Amino acid sequence: MSPAETSISAVLQYKGNIDSRELPWVEKYRPRLLKDIVGNEETVSRLQIIAKEGNMPHMILAGNPGIGKTTSVECLAYELLGDSMKDAVLELNASDDRGIDVVRNRIKTFAQKKVTLPPGKHKIVILDEADSMTPAAQQALRRTMEIYSQTTRFAYACNTSSKIIEPIQSRCAILRYARLSDDQIRKRLLEICSYENVEYSDDGLNAIVFTAEGDMRQAISNLQSTVSGFRFVNSDNVFRVCDQPHPVIVKKIIENCIKGEVDPAIEDLSFLWKQGYSALDLVSTLFRVVKVYSDIDEYLKLEVLKEIGFTHMRILDGVQSLVQLSGLIAKLCKKSMPQDEFPV
Repeated sequence: MSPAETSISAVLQYKGNIDSRELPWVEKYRPRLLKDIVGNEETVSRLQIIAKEGNMPHMILAGNPGIGKTTSVECLAYELLGDSMKDAVLELNASDDRGIDVVRNRIKTFAQKKVTLPPGKHKIVILDEADSMTPAAQQALRRTMEIYSQTTRFAYACNTSSKIIEPIQSRCAILRYARLSDDQIRKRLLEICSYENVEYSDDGLNAIVFTAEGDMRQAISNLQSTVSGFRFVNSDNVFRVCDQPHPVIVKKIIENCIKGEVDPAIEDLSFLWKQGYSALDLVSTLFRVVKVYSDIDEYLKLEVLKEIGFTHMRILDGVQSLVQLSGLIAKLCKKSMPQDEFPV
């Protein structure tokens, strides 16, 4: 078998629903089985037990975007129903279809539909972004869950479970998903790079992991965008694609602040501002770089993060000017200077 055939065989074994080379990599490498899901091992193991026993309860899957909630439910449905999945699963994005009419028409009609399934199996309704549903639609859905519980089970994927009304929460098993670690995202990116013969550098993968912030979907999308635009994955290309302030320049700003050197820090800040980055982009990147910055005392790091947090709050209130960011730089420099130089 040639190397190319071996590579294609490996991909097909790894991922069962590859239809063409034109698929987005997020879909091309979406797991089909629960054992292939990255991270949240404890939660996924509970789903594997449900798949083995065959009796799925109503469930709510809560967590940040891009960490595998919807994929987990789809994998569970596939392992429970197999080829019957296309007739026995209704998937809706509740942020689009969130009104009461959808519950009364599409969901209720699906729950009433007769589908031939193996004994003990149920039809499944998957509601993505369920926390976007209106309270009236959720109330109507509660009644539908009660009436058709013998034949239909509901799975809600949401970012915040508290936005689901209490009567639905009490009827569901709640599974919480944590943000993926950098190592978990890097491992999956290396697998995809291997399958797609992507040329990359270590700093390029680190940049993708940095920009993803624990979001696997974002990481894979950024990887494909960088490969499509530049053919080579390095940090400069990644930050061009993601259009975020370069962490190296932001780190330089922090280093100057720690030394108490205001003018060079303001100069770098002005450079990034003239590149067109918003105040929110800059303060968010400052926060993320300081969080992982090791050459700083713990007490000073906490004080710096506190000042960045206050500035972030003011920016969200609408004060998005360069003066606001320059004031932050001045405060950060002051924090690292001897306090007796600033008598009250």
